[in-house]
Amino acid sequence: MPHLLEATGPAVLGLPWGELVIGIVCFAILVFVLQKFAWPMFEKAYAARTEAIEGGIAKAEQAQADAAAALERYNQQLAGAREEAAKIREEARVQAQSIHDDLVAKARAETERIAAAGQAQLDAQRAQIVAELRGDLGRTAVELAGKIVGESLEDEARQRRTVDRFLAELES
Repeated sequence: MPHLLEATGPAVLGLPWGELVIGIVCFAILVFVLQKFAWPMFEKAYAARTEAIEGGIAKAEQAQADAAAALERYNQQLAGAREEAAKIREEARVQAQSIHDDLVAKARAETERIAAAGQAQLDAQRAQIVAELRGDLGRTAVELAGKIVGESLEDEARQRRTVDRFLAELES
């Protein structure tokens, strides 16, 4: 059978026809086997790799979205905390002003009370001094009048009438 393998006719590209046919048939079988068995495995591996990469990208995008949402929540909380701090500062300022105003009002009231008490005490002392001076002035006037008139003003009722008349003349 060696003669079947021999090429009948001129060689193509320097190869005998028999080898060329066998090479083409083997190549076709190899392509068929690769396409039937190896290519699906490559496709599966490629699909798995593509899916893993796309999954990684999706996870990264989700992580980035989560981070952006967390940053937004943080910024909102920070803004809320700043507003709350400003509110607390304003309330403290209002309370401090209220306490200050109350203390000033109490101090003024106490000052006015002390001044009124001092004025009342001064008026009472003045009235007492005036009464004492009237009494002293009355006795002195009676003694002086008694010396001038030459009569004795020993009678109590008469002495009182004379002193009252004299004081009335002094006041007018």
